[in-house]
Amino acid sequence: MLIFLEPHITPDQRRALDNAVRGAGCTTTETPTPYGPFLVVEGDLDRLRQLPLSVFGGVRKTVALSKPYRLHSREHQADPTVVKLGDVSIGGGGFTVIGGPCAVEDDATLLETAQAVKNAGGHMLRGGAYKPRTSPYSFRGLGLDGLRMLRDVGQQVGLPTVSEVCDPRHIEACMSNVDMLQIGTRNMSNFDLLIEVGKSGHPVLLKRGRSATIDDWLNAAEYILAQGNMDVVLCERGIRGFDPATRNTLDIAAIPAVRERSHLPILIDPSHATGHPAYVPPMAKAACAAGADGVIVEMHVRPETALSDAEQAMLPEEFRDLCEDLRLLASVRSSRRL
Repeated sequence: MLIFLEPHITPDQRRALDNAVRGAGCTTTETPTPYGPFLVVEGDLDRLRQLPLSVFGGVRKTVALSKPYRLHSREHQADPTVVKLGDVSIGGGGFTVIGGPCAVEDDATLLETAQAVKNAGGHMLRGGAYKPRTSPYSFRGLGLDGLRMLRDVGQQVGLPTVSEVCDPRHIEACMSNVDMLQIGTRNMSNFDLLIEVGKSGHPVLLKRGRSATIDDWLNAAEYILAQGNMDVVLCERGIRGFDPATRNTLDIAAIPAVRERSHLPILIDPSHATGHPAYVPPMAKAACAAGADGVIVEMHVRPETALSDAEQAMLPEEFRDLCEDLRLLASVRSSRRL
């Protein structure tokens, strides 16, 4: 059970509530939020439900839960969450397109790519400054210099930015330079990192692990939400399959499955899912038709010179055509809901 408290609950009101909860044989864990703290209550909930908790002084509302995950569930919040980054909103019925290179390489290339994203109608700029790579000899990003390039270019072209954070020690630098923190597939189960980005209060893009079930993924989101950070966007980027025809297997069915379970927005990453730029447009359009809130794709002005994932990057003209198709499809999808 969740008990949401008023921001200005008095000590006497809190003491009376705590005594009632303990008297029913239950324990509580408190999490602060900007809207007032909430209590996660565990124990003999049948006894607790017999108490008129909603009329206790200082109690805003109570929510009885039946699933192991809590804050991202439809039981907790029926309406879809909308995550705002400046003028860009993710969730709530719109369709957000995020584009950019896998890795930030230099100022000139990043600026040219960002301008192509903007001109095509993209809403956000992506770019990796810290790159977790399978091989220790691969390019692992420019670090803080890359973050600063991303910040400067994003501000210059007028696009919010998203970049991956891999280490709790880098969170502060990422927060100071980009608008959204990305948790990559390798770190979905790095629970200490999830807790720290949750404490940061910064918007988070949480990618699904390569071998994670949907419940695993949603419980990872719970680590962030439990710290009071409700600005979480999920990202399906393909799960590991057995067929080498594509880099991973894109789980389109995850979109309605997440919609049924959670109020959090969901994006699709067809670049990492397929590994082929020619496969990105049909998968992105399938995701839009299936109800996704947006896509995040890799685009580079000169893929032949890219230092990371060159083989899956779209060209600017391909990205422009995709954005146009997605705008048309999203408008049809929106009109069907009216």
